Amino acid sequence: MKELSVNHLLGIKYINKADIDLIFETADHFKEVINRPIKKVPSLRDITIANIFFENSTRTKLSFELAQKRLSADVISFSAAQSSVKKGETLIDTVNNILSMKVDMVVMRHSHPGAAHFLSQNVSASIVNAGDGAHEHPTQGLLDSYTIRERLGDVGGKKVVIVGDILHSRVALSNIFALQLQGAEVMVCGPKTLIPRYVESLGVKVESNLRKALEWCDVANMLRVQNERLDVNYFPSTREYSQQYGVDKELLNSLNKEIVIMHPGPINRGVEITSDVADSQQSVILNQVENGVAVRMAVIYLLASKIKQ
Repeated sequence: MKELSVNHLLGIKYINKADIDLIFETADHFKEVINRPIKKVPSLRDITIANIFFENSTRTKLSFELAQKRLSADVISFSAAQSSVKKGETLIDTVNNILSMKVDMVVMRHSHPGAAHFLSQNVSASIVNAGDGAHEHPTQGLLDSYTIRERLGDVGGKKVVIVGDILHSRVALSNIFALQLQGAEVMVCGPKTLIPRYVESLGVKVESNLRKALEWCDVANMLRVQNERLDVNYFPSTREYSQQYGVDKELLNSLNKEIVIMHPGPINRGVEITSDVADSQQSVILNQVENGVAVRMAVIYLLASKIKQ
């Protein structure tokens, strides 16, 4: 049986193309499973997984929990807001207390970049990074690539533009790494204040004009402006941002080709994209949500297979 080259999923930059291919092949199988009348398989009946979220999350947390339950794993969920972290307990103490309950795998979201990597070096469980600050969100990067593969047949050779708040986005970084590993060309587009200075060193194109970016690409991944991470004003107003970097149906229809529209959610309707774009045939946003469960099932199953060994 093929296996992953890693014992943890800490970020796309730690895995290789063969790992991505294996995850996608496994996700294909699980996507067929979750579309059956009986959506559960007994694959992980003897595995216990802890979901530890130090940041608020709805979609990612639910997606992981559903993936774990579809695999018949035992699941415990932990929210920092209701925990001893509020009393000053350290990350290591918190996780070690959970691991003493004989947990095999930890899915963790944390506000600090590198938190998942730090944890992997200090505890014995397998770690899945569900987002660490503005660093990486590897399962989102994987499910986005999987969705492109599903819609366009292959990721290699495709042109993908990531639009919006690149500076604060862990989704952008994981997408850049995943797309490049698979041979796609990547461009970022947004206000200059929201484009990191180092980004060109990652081998991506930079474009400040949205129309030019859309005319270049096959796929546009529209990111949410992360108001909760903006400590200063990076652009004059939401209205001005929307006018320059929002996509509406009129703009899409004026292009000389049909492009695929993606969004990792949650959508600020009327800011990044209008409702008629989000709900159009060109949008794969709901496919991303469905594929998120299959891809996370694949990641958890493949990591758990290494634990069992």
